[in-house]
Amino acid sequence: MPARYHLRFQLHPGPDLHDRTTELVKFCGEAGVDEVVLLLGAEELYAGHPAGADEDLWFETAAAAARQLREAGLLVSLNPWVTAGHADRGRADRLGFTPMVGPDGVVATAQASFACPRWRAWITSHYARFATLGFRVLWLEDDFRYHNHAPLTWGGGFEQPMLDRLSALVGEPVTHERAVAAVTAPGTPHPWRALLQQVWRTAQLEVAAQIAAAVAESSGGRSRLGLMSSELGVASVEGRDWPALFQALAIEGEAAHRPHFARYSDAPGRELSFSLWTLEVQRALRPRWASSEPEIENWPHTAWSKSDTQTWSELVAAQLAGSDAMFLNVHPMQSGQAQRFPDIAEMLRRSRPALDWIADRQPRELHTFGVGLPVRPEAAAHVRARVGGDLGELAVDAGPAADLLLRYGVPVTAGPAPVRVLFGQLAWAFDDAEVREFLRGGTLLDGVAADILVRRGFGDLIGLASVGLVTREDHAAAPGPYALERVAPTAGSDTAEVYLSVNNQPALARLTPVAEAEVWTRILTPRQEPWGVGRFVFRNAVGGRVAVLAATAPELLPFDDDGQRLLHATIRFLEADRPTLPLVSGGPHLLPHLLRTDDGWSLTVANGSADPARPRVDLPRAPEGVTSFRLTPLAEPEPATSTWDGRHLRAIEHLPYRGWLRVDWH
Repeated sequence: MPARYHLRFQLHPGPDLHDRTTELVKFCGEAGVDEVVLLLGAEELYAGHPAGADEDLWFETAAAAARQLREAGLLVSLNPWVTAGHADRGRADRLGFTPMVGPDGVVATAQASFACPRWRAWITSHYARFATLGFRVLWLEDDFRYHNHAPLTWGGGFEQPMLDRLSALVGEPVTHERAVAAVTAPGTPHPWRALLQQVWRTAQLEVAAQIAAAVAESSGGRSRLGLMSSELGVASVEGRDWPALFQALAIEGEAAHRPHFARYSDAPGRELSFSLWTLEVQRALRPRWASSEPEIENWPHTAWSKSDTQTWSELVAAQLAGSDAMFLNVHPMQSGQAQRFPDIAEMLRRSRPALDWIADRQPRELHTFGVGLPVRPEAAAHVRARVGGDLGELAVDAGPAADLLLRYGVPVTAGPAPVRVLFGQLAWAFDDAEVREFLRGGTLLDGVAADILVRRGFGDLIGLASVGLVTREDHAAAPGPYALERVAPTAGSDTAEVYLSVNNQPALARLTPVAEAEVWTRILTPRQEPWGVGRFVFRNAVGGRVAVLAATAPELLPFDDDGQRLLHATIRFLEADRPTLPLVSGGPHLLPHLLRTDDGWSLTVANGSADPARPRVDLPRAPEGVTSFRLTPLAEPEPATSTWDGRHLRAIEHLPYRGWLRVDWH
């Protein structure tokens, strides 16, 4: 099945609507667009939640445009610009909604509370009215959330109706000051955190179900609801229940998902690690019956914000994730004239060969493989705050670990895997049985996770007699500040004098491994005096293998060739006698995406460095039936050559910036 383009476009009301829509139809034909997603009053045309004459105007505009687009053979969906409201930006509420209130008591001027009955009535009526026009999908924007509502600090959810709900659960009156203090209190999570998350979750689910019922009735079952989603960590702070939310949105057992996964403006190619992981983790959270239409955005909405090369590489990432369509937001919203931007059509035409090529070769069921990054959406409920007062401190996910692994050429998966990585406060989120199961395989821990597991009684299974976290400011930690990590020659290094930097780590774990552990690196001060153990590996009593880092923010360690060799050696140790993973080197930031196919493996590698590279794939055994292709930005896929030297599969041709190399074997 070929790739599908779903183009989001803002049409302006007015006497020239027919002409503008005619232009849009012509553009879609030239660009190969399958569906138009009509925006309502977005960005510069947003004057507040539309009602009365404003809503009438947008309804008439949407009805006329949808009719003309359908006559041209295009599918049509609708994207109302706001639900609760994105940001105030000088706008003010005119409809009497209860405003959102931030954790510091700041009151929004144009953003509504999920607990407001008047807003609930408005949004239900608004979606129900437009559903009568029979759109394929009516989208809920990603402002259907509590976080990220400027100018509120962190977001909303502390308005009085929400606090009343919390008070009812607590059994006493609760102010926003008390709620914030309790929810963010350092140490063991206060019981109110779970209760506030229950309040937020319940209010969101109530609204979602209310809208879904109204859309189902008004459209006669013709329309579906779609949800745009943000990053997992901040949604976890809200207590979002992903399966329950999709179920609440479902109409006749269907819903659509629009995952955010790509940077909105120009970014270095290494940022594709964020895209690969975000698509992977949201695929794991999404029910199989929900379609996936990842959003490719540029903002501010002009062709100057993001290069065509970057857009193309993100389209490829989305196609590799098995997406049902590409949700494109590439035109300047304020323009309303598609034909003024023929270069966009050219970019989409030139992008299609690679996307169709991937689509033709994708297995029906995707099975990603790699180092496992365990996912726990409710992780924020278990986080131990350090400072207090900041809800952002509760947002944790596996993204930093994914960045470290992918940028060093190690494939990852959100599913079960023989080797897993557990970094940071995610170590609080899994129960004892789950942790024991992890430790029966291969497990990589950072200093924070190791400290947590020792406190939870797992020291004997991770090879630690004791551990303590030492911050950069802790001057009592003699003999001096940590600075260097010296690698032992047995740890996969080429010489005895290899040094890495730990100088920018906010804290290090002072590790005391048991005698049976094998120390691979040691931490030194600037004067090269011994400070402590940097990394060690350990074989435990239940047949598992563990590697522990002193680093508490491994993603902040400087990336370099020696660091890559050390990480690859660590992964091979953790795989034990069952090595499987292809490990990629040959240049900085060669980012792998690995699929298990019916008869072998499919590895696609992106070059996240501006310099051309020749990827080198370390394989545990000789591959058979190797085929290689090179996907150069905005060009037709072409065959490539790979050679086997007894250990590595080496690409002969250079891979350009943001290009992808596809290698299949069995």
